[in-house]
Amino acid sequence: MSELAFSYRDDPQVPRFPDDKPLLFFDGVCVLCSGFANFVLRHDKDKRMRLCAAQSPLGQAVYRHYGLDPKIFDTNLLLAGGRVFTKSDAFIETMSILGSPWSAARALRICPRRIRNYLYDPIARNRYRWFGERDSCYLPAPSEKDRFLP
Repeated sequence: MSELAFSYRDDPQVPRFPDDKPLLFFDGVCVLCSGFANFVLRHDKDKRMRLCAAQSPLGQAVYRHYGLDPKIFDTNLLLAGGRVFTKSDAFIETMSILGSPWSAARALRICPRRIRNYLYDPIARNRYRWFGERDSCYLPAPSEKDRFLP
C-alpha cells in the first residue's frame, strides 16, 4: 500500500487516537488472530505496541480508510510511524518491534512479498475453519486494558 504516512489523520471518518506507538489491528473473533495478539502482549515487555480489535469502531474506520473490507479481516493491519503494513509485512514488522529473538523474522524479507503473501493468504482465508472462531470479540484482561484502544 502506498498511502502517505499518517494519511488517516486527515480522514474525518477515522476517529482520533494516540498514534505515538505502533498499533496492531487484529480479528478479535479469530482464535489464531487473538492468539497472536496474546503472543504480542506476552513478548512486548517494554509495552512498545498497542492493540485494537478490527471489529471496533476505530478498526472499522481504519480498514475502510485503507480500502480493506471492514467485515472480512483477511489481514492483520499494523500502523507504525504513520505507515500501514498488511499481510506478511505486518507480521514481519510486528515481530521486529518485539525485539530479539523475534526480530529474526526480518530474514523473511529475503523472500519476495508476492510469495510471502501467497503463503499468508490461504491461512487468512481458512483461519476460522482451521483454528476456530470465538462467540464474541476478544476482551483484554484488566491488567492489559491500557494496551488496547477501543
